[in-house]
Amino acid sequence: MALDMKAVGRRLGPLTLAYGWKDVALYALGVGAGFAEIDYCCEKAIKVIPTFAAAALGDFTSLIAGVSGFDPAGVLHGEQEFVFHRPIPAEGTLITQGAIVRCYDKGRDRGALVVAEFDSRPPGGSALFTSVVTMFARRDGGFGGPDAPKHPLPFPNRPPDAAVSAAPAVDLPLIYRLSGDTFALHADTDAARAAGFERPIMHGLCTLGHACRALVDRLTPGFPERVRRIACRFTRPLYAGTPITTLIWSCGAGRALWRVARASDGAVVIDRGIFEFGDAVTDGSIPSSDRTAAP
Repeated sequence: MALDMKAVGRRLGPLTLAYGWKDVALYALGVGAGFAEIDYCCEKAIKVIPTFAAAALGDFTSLIAGVSGFDPAGVLHGEQEFVFHRPIPAEGTLITQGAIVRCYDKGRDRGALVVAEFDSRPPGGSALFTSVVTMFARRDGGFGGPDAPKHPLPFPNRPPDAAVSAAPAVDLPLIYRLSGDTFALHADTDAARAAGFERPIMHGLCTLGHACRALVDRLTPGFPERVRRIACRFTRPLYAGTPITTLIWSCGAGRALWRVARASDGAVVIDRGIFEFGDAVTDGSIPSSDRTAAP
């Protein structure tokens, strides 16, 4: 396969997700929640972790590969952004439609970036959230296109305001994939080795889910519906069972920067994290976040 430069503008979807409290709870368990966060896991007044939005995308890697032509064996999830226009209900149906919006060339030996954008909405309703997915196609660079623009994101020159530890279970990818992201890299040893890994790696979105739980706990405790935006860059693969720490810097009202690092050596596995929060939007209007500041 080779990257198809005519893919920009091609539609992705529609994808349909009908879900209930069990799906919301399964996702929560798949990103490390449990009795300590029972409101995410029990049907009694269940709350939705905002990054449950990922479930609406299903196996997005295979979907985007099928349209863009990049080599699935050489692809990693590069960046992710969710912008929440309204809180996600605890049950319902989501219709997700998107398109490939950009392709960037990092060079023959450095790969390519394929960016897709999706809107998810209930049938006949306005968008609940927008998802921006950037795939890092390691084997598809060198086609002569432009490189991605740079968006500096300086972190405060001080220790983080919070550091939240977690120890993802070694089998967690097998639970997380039941929420829809069944890409083989995260479950099949042969597929992982073909991609250059000794065994399956964590879904980047699973690690993001851990970070989202930590951010909500420290910045909007008890009110995940107040999250307006979360964005990040995946910088290093992570094997399941590896302890992690989410590092959080508060940056004024309604905004924080964050990273996720391996607890053992401080190596950063998610960087350029942005977290924005405020009063929950209920009228369908779009939050006033600066989309050009995305990683």
